[in-house]
Formats: sequence, C-alpha cells, structure tokens
Amino acid sequence: MPAAPLISVRDLSKHFRTFKRREGVWGAIRNLVKRDYQSVHAVDRVTFDIQPGEMVGYIGPNGAGKSTTIKMLTGILVPTAGELLSNGFVPWKQRRQYVKSIGVVFGQRTQLWWDIAVVESFKLLRKIYDVSQHDYDARMELFNHVLKLKDYLDTPVRKLSLGERMRCDLAAALLHNPPILFLDEPTIGLDVVAKDHIRQFLKEINQRYRTTVLLTTHDLDDIEELCKRIMIIDHGRLLYDGPLALLKQKLLRTKQVKFVVKDSEQAARLPALENDGLKIEPVDHLTYRIVFDRTKISVADLLRQILAEVEVRDLLIEDEPIEEIVKRIYAGEALKEVTA
Repeated sequence: MPAAPLISVRDLSKHFRTFKRREGVWGAIRNLVKRDYQSVHAVDRVTFDIQPGEMVGYIGPNGAGKSTTIKMLTGILVPTAGELLSNGFVPWKQRRQYVKSIGVVFGQRTQLWWDIAVVESFKLLRKIYDVSQHDYDARMELFNHVLKLKDYLDTPVRKLSLGERMRCDLAAALLHNPPILFLDEPTIGLDVVAKDHIRQFLKEINQRYRTTVLLTTHDLDDIEELCKRIMIIDHGRLLYDGPLALLKQKLLRTKQVKFVVKDSEQAARLPALENDGLKIEPVDHLTYRIVFDRTKISVADLLRQILAEVEVRDLLIEDEPIEEIVKRIYAGEALKEVTA
C-alpha cells in the first residue's frame, strides 16, 4: 500500500478580480464613476500529490501561477476553490499550528531581523520555535559545515551580501527541522559559487532529514541538480507533472558531440563527415562540435563515423539544454507524446 502523500492538492484555484484602467485624464475620471471588472485565473484547477522526502521542481514563465500556488500552500493566500492538505493541516485554516511544520524562503525577502547580528536572529527563532539547545547546537554545526556561516554570524543582516543573506535565510527556515521546505526563487541574483553552496546544502538536508522540498525557480540548473520530478505550469494550468528524465527523453530533439582531434592534419579530414545533414562547427583550432537529430542518427553510429575518419584525443556527448525543451513547451508544443 503506497504511503499517504505529505501534500495533497485537488482542483486548487485562485481567481483575482481586477478592473481595466482606462488611459488619460478622462479615463481616470471614468474609472471613478464606472469600472469594468475582469476575473484573472492565476491558478486554475491544479491537482498533484507530493510524497515525503521528494524534491520537486515547479517551473513556469513569469505570471504562470507559481508564486500564487506557493502562497496558498504556505497559508498566505486563501484559494477560491479546491482542496489542499499539507502535513495534515489546511494551511489557511490552521495557520498558527501549520507554520511550525514548514520552512519558507522567498528569494527577495528575508525573515531575519535587519539591524541585529545573524546569530541573534537565530537565537530568537530558536525561542519562537521552541528548539532545544542540543538540537540548535547540532543544526548550527551542520549549517556552519555546509553553508560556511561562521565568518558572518556576528554581522548585522543589512551588511550581508545577497549570497550570504540567502544562506542565512535557508538556515533560519530549517532551524526547527520542518518536514516541508518551500523555496521561491532561492538562487535569484546569486553567483555560481553561492548557488553551488545552496544546492549542496539542500541535497544534504534532504538526504539527512528526508526534508520534502518544493522549489520554484527560473534557473533550470537548480532543477537538474536537485529534482527528479518536475511540474510545469503556464497560465494557471498544470501542463506536465512527471519525471524530468522522461520529459528529456521524449522531447529531446538534438544531442551534440564535442571532440578534440589529434592535430591539424586530422582536422583537415573532417569535411568527409559532413553528410546526411551533419554539420561540423569549430570550437577552437582542434576542438569541433556536431549537433545532430537523434531520431535520424544514433549516438553510436555517429561515434563510429567520427572514430573511423579521425584520431580523437577527447570526446564529450551532451544533451540539448533543458531550457530549449521548456521554451518549446511554453510556446505551445503538445505534451501528448510525453504522457502517452
């Protein structure tokens, strides 16, 4: 018998009533007298389950409904319709009890006190969440080890860089060891090193405590690093919910082979490979790339052709970037072949 989902969502919807603003002075005057209202379906009958310990990527273009969904899941917004049960709670009805069992990080907002040292914020949160001194010390040791917090624990939050503050916000959200962590754009604006620290930390927390993570992001490297499952939302509707590997397998149109030939004499022999629509692109004087349609030629056949023609010092096979797949989905490409 399968385990009960930690988060269960059924036909969840959120509609906002807005009015159309008329332009100009006379338009503003008419707006005072009569307003034309319209209903915006920010989230429209979304259904999914998330099991304990899962790390799920939730992606979509701006205005797709990602943040609205997160706000309903955390109890900030009340749905227009539908059912939602998270860790045994209805978030907007039992918010006081519910928030003690979740962690939340919004990329552009902080839950730390702006003018006091980071460690003082942590101590206050320990009291608020009633975390024992033993558990607090153990978690701070882990946070220091993975996130390297020790160097700026005594620094006021307002003096931290964005990357340093984000690490502290993650630690604060997980100080009480919640079973669920909601992340809304946690790596936005961060450099490569800061992003890597955060990804490694999330992996560690998930493996050690089986923390369930729902992650919204525009950085698809976050998804590929952390999530085996992906949900894609656009215009409030869920377009895809399933394994990331299946999405890539079904919708990958191209692969590329990048290889380094032995010398310039070998490079001169490469034009012989340009047949059946294959085109060789130079990367540098000895490195070349072939982008090919995997439905027309297999990787094995292409490698045999390359190795039969030239001597190769190094070779790398890469998939089409996931960004290209997602762009095609946003542009309206059918997902029937994925779900078939």
